Amino acid sequence: MLSLTAVESVPSDLGATAVTIGKFDCIHLGHQALFTEVVEAAADLNLVPTVVTFDRHPDHLLRPERAKLPILGPEQKEKLISGFGIATMLQLEFNQQLADLSPEQFVEGILVEGLQAKLVLVGQGFRFGAQGSGNFETLQELGASKGFEVREVRPVQLDGEVVSTTRVREQLDQGNVKFVNQMLGRVHEVRGVVEHGLKIGRKIGFPTANIARDAEGYLPLDAIYAGWLVADGIRYPAAHSVGINETFQAVPRLVESHVLDETELDLYEQVVSLEFVDFVRPAAKFDGVEALVAQIHLDLDVVRDQLGLK
Repeated sequence: MLSLTAVESVPSDLGATAVTIGKFDCIHLGHQALFTEVVEAAADLNLVPTVVTFDRHPDHLLRPERAKLPILGPEQKEKLISGFGIATMLQLEFNQQLADLSPEQFVEGILVEGLQAKLVLVGQGFRFGAQGSGNFETLQELGASKGFEVREVRPVQLDGEVVSTTRVREQLDQGNVKFVNQMLGRVHEVRGVVEHGLKIGRKIGFPTANIARDAEGYLPLDAIYAGWLVADGIRYPAAHSVGINETFQAVPRLVESHVLDETELDLYEQVVSLEFVDFVRPAAKFDGVEALVAQIHLDLDVVRDQLGLK
């Protein structure tokens, strides 16, 4: 996939494109439907399947007090988009200059002159241009005058409700990773470097891999989860702990992972992925090491059961 960060970088010989536009903060089933349709339509019309997205949510610039942490990091997002057969991704910096573009300027500068768009697909409720002044109807009118077709892709529903980034984030904040995985069509994951920690887990017989705080991927509710740790292409069954480790001392919020039945695994400085499969229990503070160790044994029994290892 050709990954670009500015309209000026679009190759002059790219060719005419089929484009979908969005923030694509978590690549849920609705986003995937857009990607699938744009790839299929591009193949039918001999166009280049293209995604236009942004380096951050507009709230980070326009309403910083409301800005949320991203569900996907930039590398995760690019890898996922590429996996759907998208040929070109144009990820624009969401700065004031971009925010101030009128719908007409956005269409003319980015879609027409930049990408030679012949087909544009968007999701329901799509807004664009300064202060969200443009909508699907605006895009259709501009398309008619600029020579490209516009189609709206229906949202995907699960359990009678539309799958959305907001809903995914709400469920992560409640620890409902199993349901989140249904909305994503894959396992939610955090990816980062294993760093040295306090090594408390090793001292009590349950060594953990501490993931650096600049890891990509949204941390769910403070709790214990069943999942997998992926390192060098190997998937290890694991228990993930999200929280601040109050039993020993309060530390900044992090995620650490204990690989089942492995005590000598050296993962330091490696980039690993933690996959969240199911919720085990909420985070808790324990009165001493004995109570904690007893609970860990119970937790690991649940993890084995949830991962189908029993």
